[in-house]
Amino acid sequence: MAPLRQIRADFDAHTIVVYQAYSPTVARAAVTAGRFVAPFSFTRMTWIKPSFLWLMHRSNWARKANQEQILAVRITRQGWERALSRAVPTTPGSGDGGRGEDLADAAVHVQWDPERSLRGAALNHYSIQVGIGRELIREYAEQWVTGIDDLTPRVRRMAELLGQGRSAQAQRLLPPERVYPLSPPLAAAVQADR
Repeated sequence: MAPLRQIRADFDAHTIVVYQAYSPTVARAAVTAGRFVAPFSFTRMTWIKPSFLWLMHRSNWARKANQEQILAVRITRQGWERALSRAVPTTPGSGDGGRGEDLADAAVHVQWDPERSLRGAALNHYSIQVGIGRELIREYAEQWVTGIDDLTPRVRRMAELLGQGRSAQAQRLLPPERVYPLSPPLAAAVQADR
């Protein structure tokens, strides 16, 4: 049986892909520049998700307002792990893990939500979301990002196939995801039940 909380992602030796949904204005500027630029907000938390299907659930397959464009953001594993090392779980009652940090002051928030199936059903294990706060947002946008791809056409095609009852074809378009290895200290940092 798979662990209840396990990071699954598309990654290689140096980078990991996280997904974000944006308005067309923000997304087009980022794709054109190959990094986040205005009108991307450098003053508010940005949430990154290594689970493609969780973001499809959250954005309703790119149909929600201001989430009409789906970006695959490739970031350095060093940056990803730096974020996780600063993580404070958002789960009520999890406390601060003895780190003396208040959630409101945390540089990085971590939240675990039920992973989703291709059809959006909640699964019996959880997917991580990482909120990069103002303290690290420029570092994320200017140093960690190595590339940005617009997956919106693929997302729309998948939604169309699902609407036609062609789940097997939609499944073949899913980005690859496998278990992301974490050192014991990082694994402990992101768990909500410490």
